[in-house]
Amino acid sequence: MLVTDPTAWREKHLNAPMPWIGVYIAAASLVCSVAMAGDVIYGIRHKKLWFPCKFFPMNAASLTLLAVATKLPVDLTTAMWGRTDRIAKLSSAVFVITIMGNFLTSFASMDNNASLMNVVALGILVITITVNAGIQMATSAIDLVIWPEEIFVIISMLFLFVTLSFSVLTVPTTKRYLELKYDKLHKTISNGGKLEETEKLIDQKLKEVVEKYWVMAETSSPQFAMARSVTCATSGIICVLTALTLVELPIRMNLVDARNYPDSSYRWSTSWILWVQVCGVAVGTVAPAFRWFTTINFNYRNQYSGNHQNKLKLVEDYQIQRLIEWKERPLPLRIRGVKCRKLAEGTKNLALNLCIGVQYGIVVASKLVLFISTIFTLPFFCCKRLNMNLMSSFRASSNHESSEPETSGTELDLGDYVLQLEGEGKLPSRILKNLAHEVNQVIQMGRSQKPKYLTELLRKSNDSFKGVAGFDSSKVQNCWTLPVVTLTSIAIALPNTEIRPVEQLISSVSEGLSYARLVEKSLSTRGDDLLGIKHAVDVTWGGIELYGKWLDKDFRKLSLEGKTTKEILQTLADIAEKTAIEFRSSITGSSKVVVATSMHRISQTILKDYESNTNAHTNDNLFEQLSIMIADILGACLTNLPRVIVLKCYSCAIEEREKSVRHAASLLGETEEILEILRRHQLPNLSGDRAAYIDEWRAFMKQKNPPAIVGSSNNETAASGELHLDVDE
Repeated sequence: MLVTDPTAWREKHLNAPMPWIGVYIAAASLVCSVAMAGDVIYGIRHKKLWFPCKFFPMNAASLTLLAVATKLPVDLTTAMWGRTDRIAKLSSAVFVITIMGNFLTSFASMDNNASLMNVVALGILVITITVNAGIQMATSAIDLVIWPEEIFVIISMLFLFVTLSFSVLTVPTTKRYLELKYDKLHKTISNGGKLEETEKLIDQKLKEVVEKYWVMAETSSPQFAMARSVTCATSGIICVLTALTLVELPIRMNLVDARNYPDSSYRWSTSWILWVQVCGVAVGTVAPAFRWFTTINFNYRNQYSGNHQNKLKLVEDYQIQRLIEWKERPLPLRIRGVKCRKLAEGTKNLALNLCIGVQYGIVVASKLVLFISTIFTLPFFCCKRLNMNLMSSFRASSNHESSEPETSGTELDLGDYVLQLEGEGKLPSRILKNLAHEVNQVIQMGRSQKPKYLTELLRKSNDSFKGVAGFDSSKVQNCWTLPVVTLTSIAIALPNTEIRPVEQLISSVSEGLSYARLVEKSLSTRGDDLLGIKHAVDVTWGGIELYGKWLDKDFRKLSLEGKTTKEILQTLADIAEKTAIEFRSSITGSSKVVVATSMHRISQTILKDYESNTNAHTNDNLFEQLSIMIADILGACLTNLPRVIVLKCYSCAIEEREKSVRHAASLLGETEEILEILRRHQLPNLSGDRAAYIDEWRAFMKQKNPPAIVGSSNNETAASGELHLDVDE
């Protein structure tokens, strides 16, 4: 075939993949839109209408998706004069603004280095889009008809990026400020570092402590602090106004520009890009708009309630503190010559003074915009407040008639644990009520996941947990999980034992080990010594639970060989001894030597007791005795759970505290019934640090004249010894 126009032929083939590139852009935009929708759904579901960034935070992956989704604004070579093409090009820029508005709060959860790198990366993208838009307008590659919207969007993007950058500068100071207030409230709750009346912590008191720390963690969340700032409200306004341009532009183009240009080389894929990004802008504008509305709500309530603290202060100290610290800090560079050092120092101070001035301008402008927004929305809030007053009057009259007045003591108590920044208004009661409701939901969800098999097993435990001292006659270092796994392995190897009790025991131990590991991880200070042993125990339990094999030795098959109980116990001891010898010669088997040695010692101990105890000469009796012994060990270990719950409430970094308190609330719900069972048992008079270790329990129980063992429900000393917390711990 003869090609008459090589240039046209080449251009046709070069443009052939362009529609599929458009599909790629639409797919990246769709992923971003779905992620933003996930954040919206999460915020609505958890009644967090400031919408934390959970599914779509600022990171390398999201920035890469954003770079792909914004190919149209940075495309300088493709002629895009069609109506859909022009709107799609603008929609991509608006899409960037919307995503930046959603990203803003996620910077509060980053460390300083990550924040700097992400701001720089986002800045490169914003500058690239801005420069390319300027080039296209200068060369008339962008139609003159959409210049007003293009200029407005580009200016909005630059202003939003500057606002975002200077908002990120306040994050370290904000965290430090909230951390100080958190520590102060923590000392109030813990009475200077120790939680007294700890026998009540196992019941209602523990729930109250979790609720207090929940409110403290939620209100001191860096993302929430950022979301209620005035600069975040400004970003919400920018997102709403730029989103409206996508509604205004098609209408104006229909009125002003009736020309029909041919489609670009992206052809049909441009429509896909446009619709996906328009939907993304619509969904993504929800979070910034609601953050704006939340800040207006705070500001309105602050003024309405007469709380005018700091209202005349243009900029709060924490908003410029970091810039001032940089200004006061000398340059780290070694510069020779006084004149050069003066010049460098003067340049630095000039630059930082400029930054402080910009920060002042951003904050003051944001407060002015917020004030104007509050005035415009005043009728709405007045109507809302009138409705609330009418509802309150109706409820009060109903309560008066029924003689059942409402009590709001819990809300009043929780209000004392709200953490606020300088110049912030009082937290609305609805948000506080949502926080209290959410923690109750998490606790209730934990109750629905309570370990039913473990609960039944713990009901068999002795009041004094004597099985803790009786499983092994030797004095060696142990962790809680090692004897539990060893005793369970022996129990499943007993001959002629019914399958159902064995399966129930395995399920019970599996549930119990998860809590025992949590106790060891949270309270143990001997982690380096026992880390290898704990890992070997976990590996051993995985084989027992799934395949009935102890270190690749099939114990279930062993129980079917027709041997007597005495022979089985002796066989287990012999297998363990040979296994220990094998692992001693292995470079990587040192921790498994401890597991094998434990099996040998415990098998020998049980064999001696079996031979001397005539009542245990049946498989059912021995299996039941082993089950009780396992219940005693797990029960003794789980008496440390209240201390673990309290530690999880406050002993973590501010970025992870919200997640940790949520885990503590869920753990409380899961273990309420377990704690109620253990509350009736007798506990050794051990301090909290000693009570975390099985060796300390065994040493205490084997004393010739041990101190009196007391009940946890009627002795404050024992209980407080169980849960005393040190701030430095």
